[in-house]
Amino acid sequence: MKQINKKSCLVKIHIVLLAAILTALPLFSCNSDIDEPVEINLSQKSQQLVEADNEFGIDMFKLISEIEDGNYTISPLSVSLALAMTYNGARTETKAAMEEALRISGFTTEEINLAYQSLVKALLEADPLVTLEIAQSIWYREDRTVLDDFKEVNQTYYDAEVNALDFGRSDALDIINGWIEDKTHDKIQDMIKRIDPDHVMFLINAIYFNGEWKKKFDKKNTFEADFTKEDGTVMKVDMMSKSDSARVLYGDNFSAIELPYGRGNFNMVALVPSEGKTCDDILQEMTAEAWKNWMASMSKIHEINIWLPKFKAEYEIKLNDVLTAMGMGIAFEMGNADFSGINGGRDLYIDYVQHNTFIDVNEKGTEAAAATVVAMKEYAAMPMYFKVDKPFIYAITEKETGAILFIGKMMEPV
Repeated sequence: MKQINKKSCLVKIHIVLLAAILTALPLFSCNSDIDEPVEINLSQKSQQLVEADNEFGIDMFKLISEIEDGNYTISPLSVSLALAMTYNGARTETKAAMEEALRISGFTTEEINLAYQSLVKALLEADPLVTLEIAQSIWYREDRTVLDDFKEVNQTYYDAEVNALDFGRSDALDIINGWIEDKTHDKIQDMIKRIDPDHVMFLINAIYFNGEWKKKFDKKNTFEADFTKEDGTVMKVDMMSKSDSARVLYGDNFSAIELPYGRGNFNMVALVPSEGKTCDDILQEMTAEAWKNWMASMSKIHEINIWLPKFKAEYEIKLNDVLTAMGMGIAFEMGNADFSGINGGRDLYIDYVQHNTFIDVNEKGTEAAAATVVAMKEYAAMPMYFKVDKPFIYAITEKETGAILFIGKMMEPV
């Protein structure tokens, strides 16, 4: 991937929202007060999976930064859940490649499924003051075979809806897109653009988040302010402001602040480059281990004036190149991918992994949605052709004697 110019930080400093959701969970202690974060005790394997997921998300985020020069938002959790369902059908080299890309090498398939099941359950139950919805579905061409084991494991561990559908019916696309729209509260629409004749399966994750700030910004304190972009130019933004307590971190290259939603289990973390530094400087030192240390190093300030711009953004990306760079290129290779755990054959491969997101940050809180589609195609051996589609020589012969009765050259058939 080619390196691009420096990028605007307007939205990027807030993109860590969903990674922060995962990382922040173990940092708090139990308190019976509804206004305090609740303690969540994940199993060792589930906690290890959170760390692997954060590594996957940060690595993917950094790779995307090399090809994007504007605002972008991703949901690592959405992508990893959609690919985890797909992983249950991967075998041999394809399975190993997906483990490398997802940063889950060393886990057994059962450990992965149990850990995701436990993690999703914990996230959904973490805060009654925050709306978080996570849903999975699998749609397959009704005249194709899908192994019962593959359907059952995704229904059991991922609570996935599994639906056989006539992909040839006129409303098939609307049905699948309608499911995505419903699960994202209409924030992500018309995500799948078409169903090709060789598409045989769509594996989908959808996430919807709606959290009010633990202490809201008052609209009367929102004002027009300067926002300096990385190229030095200045733009006007609607800047929210409030005085509140917050956990902060001041580092050499950046400062960070944690802004809680609801009871405090879910937070937005904003990382702002120091003077003379850029978002790329933050990315250079950002790893899953560094992120964990940053979160643990934050300290609480009881009274701080906070300025945060309002923003709304939508983003979409086809992740094939990014996931290939992360190690799972074989999964996209027709004839080489092995998803025999889905249908018992070696004829399936991933056509594309599409990821769409939506985020709206305002005085009340944050509304965000994400959806990931893994579209699978069927590989059929191509019939052999001999095409006479250019000027040619022809002859009429007798087989036993070898005699040539006619011979000619055809330049322009009429």
